[in-house]
Order: sequence, then C-alpha cells, then structure tokens
Amino acid sequence: MTTLTTLTHPGKLPGTLSLGLIRGAAELRQFFRIREQVIFTFAFPSLLMILLGSMLNSSMPGTTITTGQVLAAGMIGSGIVSTSFTSIGINLAADRELGALKRLRGTPMPAASYFIGKIILVGSTSIAQVVLMSIVGSLLFDLDLPTDPMKLLTALWVFLLGITSCTLLGIALSSATKTVSGAVAVTNLIYIALQFISGVFVTPITTLPKVMVDIASFFPVKWICQGFRSVFLPAEAATQEMAGTWELPMVALALTAWCAAGLLLAKLAFRWSNDGR
Repeated sequence: MTTLTTLTHPGKLPGTLSLGLIRGAAELRQFFRIREQVIFTFAFPSLLMILLGSMLNSSMPGTTITTGQVLAAGMIGSGIVSTSFTSIGINLAADRELGALKRLRGTPMPAASYFIGKIILVGSTSIAQVVLMSIVGSLLFDLDLPTDPMKLLTALWVFLLGITSCTLLGIALSSATKTVSGAVAVTNLIYIALQFISGVFVTPITTLPKVMVDIASFFPVKWICQGFRSVFLPAEAATQEMAGTWELPMVALALTAWCAAGLLLAKLAFRWSNDGR
C-alpha cells in the first residue's frame, strides 16, 4: 500500500560519485565510438616511437643501452601527456563549443560528477597508452619492463602526478580559445614544442643546449619523461641526464607543484560557456 511518506519522499537521487561513474562510462563509450580519435590517440605516439627510435637507434658510448631505448622510455611518459593534457583540452573545448557544457550546467548533475567522468576517461586511456607503448618499446627496442617493486612504485606515483597535473592544465587551457580547431592548434603546439626541449625526441638530453633544458625544467613534461626513464632504464642511464642522476625527489616536487598550480589555474580559467560564464 502506497503511503504518504513514499509519495513525499521518493528514492534518493544518485550521489556525486555514482553520477560520476555513470558519466565516466558514457565518456568511454563516446570516445571509442569515434574510431579516428581512438586511432590517433593511441597510434600516433607509438608510430613516432617506432619511426624515431628506428632512425636514431645507436649504442651510447660507455653504456650498455641504446638511444632507441632512451627515446622509447621518454616517449612512454610523453604519451600520457597526450592522453591527458592534449585530449582533455580539446575535449572540453568541443563540449563548450557545442553548448554541451552549458546544458549540463543547467541539469541537477553536480559539476564534480562531470569532472569525475573526465578523470575516468583520462585515467583509462592513459593506462592503455602506457601498456601499448611499453609493449612496443619492449618488442622493438629491447626495453626492459620493470619488475622491481621500487621501480613499479615510482611508475605509479609519476603516472598519477603526471596525469593529474596535465589534466588540470588541459582544463585551464581549454578556455583559452572558443573553438575546437583553436584548442587543437594551441594544445598540440605546446605539447610538441615541450617534447623537443624536454629531450624526448633528442637523446640523450645532454646534447640539447643547457638554456633550452632550463626552460623545459619549468614544465611538467621534462619531469614526467625523466621519471619514466628511471623506471624503464638501468641505473647507468642516469649518467645521461643533465644532473647525472634521476633526481626523483625533484621529479616529485616539480609534479606536485604543477598539480597545485594546475588546480588554481583550472579554477580561475575554466568557463562553462563561450560567453564567459
């Protein structure tokens, strides 16, 4: 028998986390429906690794490693920058240009649930990117997959700090332009430029001008790639870094600082619509 209590107090609405999980599943379905986007997201970094690694693969004097292995290890790190910073910046700009963000803002769904969905998308695609590029690096360049617990722990915290900082920066930069084409141009320009000056495409990084590396040190890409090189390369490879060591405490400090800065920038810059609101 229906009571007054049931009529006046129907079931509780789903919570923020539940809605975020639902939103995340929808984001993943939408992402994988666009085959061109899937192919570009996963194939482009791996293709660059194969092409550049094959052309630049030579023995490094005084070590047992090759330049191809150094490049592959660094590119695994830069791959997650693509799936976080670049993808989220373009994705949010598209939602804003289409008016989807403005419509979502007018629904009962909390803003946090929307961003939880984006985090699920970024996290899932970034994990897949690391796995794919690790397999490619292992098969083609004899890159050693980490088994040491300390290296696996390092991979975990570098991965988490890397995608967090880059996702927040992507959210902030998504409001820099009003169109998807503008976001594509801006995010990819920054991403590609930082890869060059961070020693991703040029190995070892010590062959770059010091002033260029000093500039790269102000941005997270250098530290993410350096962290991943420490995971996939033997200890002797650290001598090929600018400081002659992996500088893991500095990697953690720099990425944590960018997480804080990215959060502040995202809160200040993010807009739900192109009319400034």
